[in-house]
Amino acid sequence: MTQQSCYIYKICGADEWSNAVTSGTYTGSADDLRDGFIHFSTRAQVEETAAKHFAGRSGLILVEVDTSALGALLRWEPSRRGEPFPHLYGPLPTTAARAVHPLPLGADGRHVFPWAAPGCKTQA
Repeated sequence: MTQQSCYIYKICGADEWSNAVTSGTYTGSADDLRDGFIHFSTRAQVEETAAKHFAGRSGLILVEVDTSALGALLRWEPSRRGEPFPHLYGPLPTTAARAVHPLPLGADGRHVFPWAAPGCKTQA
């Protein structure tokens, strides 16, 4: 599956990202390392990802990445309900991050997303 340029999102701990910036690459969370790729979500998927895998967890950030910076290491593969999810088969250069947003918990215990940025619009 080919993908037109769009933004994808990685949720991770602020400390994980800080360490990655120091080294220049993000190699992934423990789950990513176990699975052999870095898990990303589209804008349409990331809120459910947060609720499912990061519920109630504070100290998180949302890393926004332009897919055009990732090349052939980015693959779109079926996951939840057969939807294609972006998976990166290699380290993420921290310079590929377009923006990094805090991902605080709201009063209701759910994460609050900064939706000023565009999301993925097309998949072909």
